[in-house]
Amino acid sequence: MPALFVVLCGCVKNAVAPITSKSNARQEIVTVHRAGRITEQFAPLRPRSYKVQSGDTLYSIAWRFGLDFRSVKRWNRLSNPHMIKAGQALRLYAPPAQLSRPVDALKIDRPTNKLSSKKQLSTPRLASQPIKWFWPASGPIKAASSVSGAKGIEISGERGAPIKSAADGLVVYSGSGLRGYGALIIVKHDEDFLSAYAHNDKLLVAEGVTVESGQQIATMGDSDAKRVMLHFEIRRNGKAVEPLNYLPQR
Repeated sequence: MPALFVVLCGCVKNAVAPITSKSNARQEIVTVHRAGRITEQFAPLRPRSYKVQSGDTLYSIAWRFGLDFRSVKRWNRLSNPHMIKAGQALRLYAPPAQLSRPVDALKIDRPTNKLSSKKQLSTPRLASQPIKWFWPASGPIKAASSVSGAKGIEISGERGAPIKSAADGLVVYSGSGLRGYGALIIVKHDEDFLSAYAHNDKLLVAEGVTVESGQQIATMGDSDAKRVMLHFEIRRNGKAVEPLNYLPQR
């Protein structure tokens, strides 16, 4: 008999999505609190639509709600997803006619520097073979996850320590618009994999820049966090995966 799962949803005013703890036999358990004070842990509910804010990219919006950027592109029939505009309403669920429609094969998108920029860049060469992952920082490792279930790791260190790209890829977000992540960089490695580097002190690369594995992209900090650290995540097709299953053994 198939198991029955019952999900209970609660609402809270001004709910945010900070980082919370997750048990892991190989790591120390940790809870990360947002700067200033401990906040109650509630995941934001996904609305039917989202109004684009200045500084948003398709990738940051998809990341915020745990979606595959290709799905958001398809649901909104975006021919050039890098030209979304502030104030534009984006659908965050499939239209009724698309609920049973298979995912279309999509070509690699062309990036732009910023949300409002009309500058077109050449199509980047992203990985067409298995990704070779690289540790993004040195330091003690602690397990962590967001309230939305996004697995991740925290790497402790000193302010200003180098943060490096975990693999070759394209910077698709560089900014501080995702609450709970501080100064954040998101790198697209291929059509399936993205990685994120949160709570940085300084961001050293802009959107649209191609980076190599091991290249420094930021410096470690405590933006929107209570202590200096890197929060690192890997997502595959919009869903969080365990980074330790991909990173090489230390």
